[in-house]
Amino acid sequence: MPKAIWNDLVIAESDDTVVVEGNHYFPRAALRDDLIKDSGTHTICPWKGTASYYTLAHDGRTSADAVWYYPDPKPDAEMVRDRVAFWKDVKVVD
Repeated sequence: MPKAIWNDLVIAESDDTVVVEGNHYFPRAALRDDLIKDSGTHTICPWKGTASYYTLAHDGRTSADAVWYYPDPKPDAEMVRDRVAFWKDVKVVD
């Protein structure tokens, strides 16, 4: 089962991921709420739409914008709605 790991913590785990452009998108409900803070960062993907971000925070450590999601994806990217993906120092393992 795919897991997202940050600083030796499992921050998300699910057997229901969608892989898009090499990234596992986990169901939003699989992400630990106690480790995230909203970020004001947004980026634009031409085919998926506008991405929003969360910053990870735990025990004095942070990873800015390490989690992204598409709150209102474009029609061709509907498969990522209500899902989150990871980068930076988050490792996704199967």
